[in-house]
Amino acid sequence: MSLTSDPGRLMRLATRAALAVALGLALAKGIAWWMSGSVSLLAGLTDSLLDGAASLLNLLAVHYSLRPADRDHRYGHGKAEAMAGLGQALFIGVSAVLIAMQAVDRLLHPQPLVAAGAGIAVILLSLLATGALLLFQRHVVRATGSTAVRADSLHYRSDLLLNAGILLALSLAGFGWPHTDALFGLGIAGYILYSALSITRESFSVLMDQELPTDVSDAMLALARQVPGVLGAHDLRTRMSGSHWFVQLHLELPDEMPLLQAHALGERAAAAIRAAYPRAEVLVHADPHGAVRPELRG
Repeated sequence: MSLTSDPGRLMRLATRAALAVALGLALAKGIAWWMSGSVSLLAGLTDSLLDGAASLLNLLAVHYSLRPADRDHRYGHGKAEAMAGLGQALFIGVSAVLIAMQAVDRLLHPQPLVAAGAGIAVILLSLLATGALLLFQRHVVRATGSTAVRADSLHYRSDLLLNAGILLALSLAGFGWPHTDALFGLGIAGYILYSALSITRESFSVLMDQELPTDVSDAMLALARQVPGVLGAHDLRTRMSGSHWFVQLHLELPDEMPLLQAHALGERAAAAIRAAYPRAEVLVHADPHGAVRPELRG
């Protein structure tokens, strides 16, 4: 079985890769900071340590969310991803505040930056490793729709920006512009905080069973109505749990249709929706057409 055909394995691999990158970069930045004394590198080290803690939380949450449904959790454990997203948002917010505090302190108490070769080399390594991880995470999010992996990728997107700012600050230090470091830090902190709020809103949407986008619901209804023998479809309800979509709808069928045939049409309608949206688990209820209120017929 390939990775792309196994979303769970892909999500686990993404969380392990993120944790490995965070720990590796934290170690490298710690050594470079100890050698150079750069406050910019200290900010990068703080961010990487928070990334590592958040990625560990993510790894545990994704592992739990992929557990199969059981008697106590008939809809599975997917909402653990949304809960991890809230935890990620907290880590991201703390990271933004710490970076902003360091930037303000640098503006109030300017310190010369030490543009050590070791520091620049570590930042270049960070940019390469983070960029590769982000590409992989984007692929995983497209393939699985994972809320947790999407939230985790925000850490490393902010880390990419932070490292780019540190590299520029270290480079400009040699031209007598030490304040660039602090100004970049403030800008990045603002971006990180805004992104944390976005992750919070998305996680709350999942936890509160917000419906899928209207265009997706309309497309599902259209697929069900296109099944030969189906007279209409209505009352479609959707919600998300981790990488799964749960879909319920009512089919309008001829009044005298035998139960076995009605069941077969329901299965065909569900299969049509699953073919277009593989993440969907579809539950169909058959209604006699004559019993459906006119305002619901579709």
